[in-house]
Amino acid sequence: MEQDLVQTDKIRKGDSILQWSQWQLLDSILPTGGFAHSFGLEAAIQARIVSGPDNLKNFIIHLLENTGSLLLPFVYSTTTNPTLENWQKLDTILDAILTNEVGRKASVSQGSSLMRVAASVFTEVPSLKSMRDVSIGSGVVSFHHAPVFGLISGLLGMDSGTSQRAYMFMTMRDVISAATRLNLVGPLGAAVLQHQIAPVAEAMSKKWMDRPVEDACQTVPLFDTIQGCHGYLFSRLFCS
Repeated sequence: MEQDLVQTDKIRKGDSILQWSQWQLLDSILPTGGFAHSFGLEAAIQARIVSGPDNLKNFIIHLLENTGSLLLPFVYSTTTNPTLENWQKLDTILDAILTNEVGRKASVSQGSSLMRVAASVFTEVPSLKSMRDVSIGSGVVSFHHAPVFGLISGLLGMDSGTSQRAYMFMTMRDVISAATRLNLVGPLGAAVLQHQIAPVAEAMSKKWMDRPVEDACQTVPLFDTIQGCHGYLFSRLFCS
């Protein structure tokens, strides 16, 4: 493991290909399963909390606030210290914090997929595969998405500010994509909406950036309750 980390450090300093890997990490074509989840939006529509574009915008803004307050501390802490021990510790903490079963399963599903894909794709960082193999063998890691994303970002040489903004961007992108497939907004309207919300996302990122995991909290607990009801929907398009 130490040899892998040393090799990663050498790659960071001497190989600009890592920037292409960083861009690929954010590419929607990366098969991590993020588009199978609506972040509670589908349940919110059936509960009549979201019924149109105006409600949708408010939903996304509150979702970003909740993402920043609850998950950015885990992205930050794993990006700045991308070691096996730190990742396993933070994964255990987040597993205890996420009491919503639907959200917890979604986090594990996306995190497991992201780690599997990253270990196969980013072969210039051999420690990714080593960490995944060790964790699968030990059975002590749930592979929650936020710590996995921070871990991969750190090993790919991404700075903590960029990794946290990237996580907020992916959340915004995926929920707007879900809104498009749920016919709340068209493709052009979705692009306009994403551009309009970007300044809000930046403000949310700055507000919650660089915080320790001890500060992680829910700011919109109603959304957690709504997402927990997703499994009781009679018919549904998304997994969460």
